[in-house]
Amino acid sequence: MSNLVPIREPVFLSLRSAPVPLLLLLPALLAAPVLAQEKKPDPAKQLQQVERDLKEADKAKAELDAKAEQLEKDLADLRARAIEAADQQRTQADELARLEGALGELGTEEKARLEKIEADRAALADLLGALQRLSRLPPDTMIAAPQSPSDTVKSALLLRSAVPELKTRADALAKELQGLVDLRRQLAEQKDKAARAAESLTLRQKDLATLVAKREELSKTTDSERARLATQMASLADKAGDLKELIEKIEAERKAAAARKAEAERQRQAKLEADREQRARDKVAGLKRAPQEPQSAGILGGLVAPVSGKVVRRYGQTDDVGATSRGLTYSGRAGGPVVAPADGAVMFAGPFKGYGLLLILEHSNGYHSLLSGLGRIDAQVGQRVLGGEPVGLLSGDGDPTLYYELRRGGQPVNPARGLAVSDGKGQG
Repeated sequence: MSNLVPIREPVFLSLRSAPVPLLLLLPALLAAPVLAQEKKPDPAKQLQQVERDLKEADKAKAELDAKAEQLEKDLADLRARAIEAADQQRTQADELARLEGALGELGTEEKARLEKIEADRAALADLLGALQRLSRLPPDTMIAAPQSPSDTVKSALLLRSAVPELKTRADALAKELQGLVDLRRQLAEQKDKAARAAESLTLRQKDLATLVAKREELSKTTDSERARLATQMASLADKAGDLKELIEKIEAERKAAAARKAEAERQRQAKLEADREQRARDKVAGLKRAPQEPQSAGILGGLVAPVSGKVVRRYGQTDDVGATSRGLTYSGRAGGPVVAPADGAVMFAGPFKGYGLLLILEHSNGYHSLLSGLGRIDAQVGQRVLGGEPVGLLSGDGDPTLYYELRRGGQPVNPARGLAVSDGKGQG
């Protein structure tokens, strides 16, 4: 018996001996992986498409920046015009207050003159009555009257002396009446001036409201368009980031380019912001304002008075309940504009506990301004404002007051000392 194991020949499937259906399915089976590979998305192509979209977004952003630059120029001009309109409105409000005071004084003088004229007229009427009664007595009746000759002589002398006195009083009365006519004409002229000043003040208030509304519209339009484009670019950047994870080399180059671009954009935005503020300052500096005394110009130690009107309670004075005032309380005209006391940024704007509508502005060197008692606020948190720029309105009812407090390092300071540059925390 042999120990060798017989070797079997391998069995191969012959195509010619294969069933016909299998031959028909073979090309389809071979083509299936190829079709599956063709349907798979290509990350490189997707990345190229996203990058093209980003370039389009960059182009749109450049166009928006050019448009925003023009809007910023218009906005700077509007801010300067708003400051000028507010300043003119404050001047007209002061002139109207002066005219109203003059009207009151003229009215008092007219009343006093009328009382004097009435008194003189009554005395003159009595004297005329006596003379008329004497004139009705004939001479023979006076001779036959039962009185002594000395009394008759005295009556004749009295009658003779009364005639010049009568003329003097009549002349004085005529002069007083003419003075009253002149006074009433002056009073009518002052009333006409006051009416024209009030009408001009109303027009200035409307112009100022229009400027503020246009300023807000420009700011909102620019901000909303930038926000929309930023969202679109962020979405494209996220999509590109996901694709770049599959292509490490492209991702590294892309990140470096994005970092350089972001830094360049940050520097460009900072320059635009600085240029915008400088343009606004140049516009304000270019306004031709007449020189005024410190009080009439509303300047307190370098600060612009936030509202036109009188200071009814100063820093350090006590109020009706004995509390010490830590700021200034102004009595202003209803609906009058409220302006920023100095350059700064809005930190808070809205109602706050017992302060009503409260506006807090942050200035340089650790200073803050607190304005309470506003009827309306026209500024938003984060907005930059210039000294004298309108930020709101007083209440339109009654005799509104505005409380203004200046703080440094959280401690109230006297606004009359202005904004010092030292590092001290407080001032008396």
